Amino acid sequence: MDAVDHINVDVDDLDDCYRFYRDVLELTLLRPPSDFRGEHAMFRAGDTVVTLAETGRAENWDAEGLDHPLDKAHVAFATDRTTYEALVEALDGQFPKQGPYDWGEFEGFYFLDPDGNLLEVVTYDSLPPGVERDLLTHDDVE
Repeated sequence: MDAVDHINVDVDDLDDCYRFYRDVLELTLLRPPSDFRGEHAMFRAGDTVVTLAETGRAENWDAEGLDHPLDKAHVAFATDRTTYEALVEALDGQFPKQGPYDWGEFEGFYFLDPDGNLLEVVTYDSLPPGVERDLLTHDDVE
């Protein structure tokens, strides 16, 4: 892996956490809660994006009950297209709606580690010429 691309943090009270990350930790605000359809805020910490997500869905979930990965706390790793494709092939089928997802600038795929921690791998590399793929979006999980 080349880097940690982003981290989603589940929070119980977005307003309090938003102010804390902005005012106390002084992270650079990328997108305030008003930019999202759900309860989110996005910051930058160095080269890593930190997203706060007030979802109410993280409490008491496990691999067996995971319908979809979106908005759950996870670590996302950025890599090249070849490594990304190998991981998608090796880890597909763990749970519904793993992806791949179209996130605009990049493509992402979710998976679980052996202890059930949610991870994501992303690539900013385009698909090879002549290769097409149907990609999920955030709206596909509602």
